[in-house]
Amino acid sequence: MMEASFLTRHPRLKDIGGFVIFVVCVIVGTLLINTFVFRSFSVTGPSMEQTLYTGDRLIVNRLPVTMAHLQNNSYTPKRGQIIVFKNPLYSPGSEDMNLVKRVIAFAGERVTVKDGTLTVYNKAHPQGFHPDDSWDGPGSPTSGDTEVTVPEGSIFVAGDHRQGSYSLDSRNGLGTVPLYDVIGPVSLRLWPLTKVQGFQV
Repeated sequence: MMEASFLTRHPRLKDIGGFVIFVVCVIVGTLLINTFVFRSFSVTGPSMEQTLYTGDRLIVNRLPVTMAHLQNNSYTPKRGQIIVFKNPLYSPGSEDMNLVKRVIAFAGERVTVKDGTLTVYNKAHPQGFHPDDSWDGPGSPTSGDTEVTVPEGSIFVAGDHRQGSYSLDSRNGLGTVPLYDVIGPVSLRLWPLTKVQGFQV
């Protein structure tokens, strides 16, 4: 007569083992989704008003970044997209680890801020154009006196609240943002429920 297996003689251990495997699978699955598919972030500060506000909960699409990396390329967002990226100036206990801003210009383009207007110059527009005209741009003039050519492998970003020092961005101390620091484009405002909204991705 065959002796019953250990788990047969201790059925509760079998149940506990199954539960542990389930929990591990959930944790691993969550980590994979957060790394490669989407992530959630909360807005802090006034830098993206009147578009985003403190407490807004955002869903960031990681898929285009993941696909670009699988092809050994850098992910380049679109002009006008709202993105989340790692703060190049971050140090523990000081600045926010991640920031949310709008993409304004790309490598090789020249950006100027003068008399309250932001202008981008490139080969297609040697006389310059105003990217804010392509979307519902900031409701106030752009503060600062800036002229910068975006270096290779970087982008120029700005908040939507550009008066004074409400937004730390590429105009006033943040500098341009390396493409490898981009976490992904904002695809959805999930909270508050009264302001659920999709964004360009």
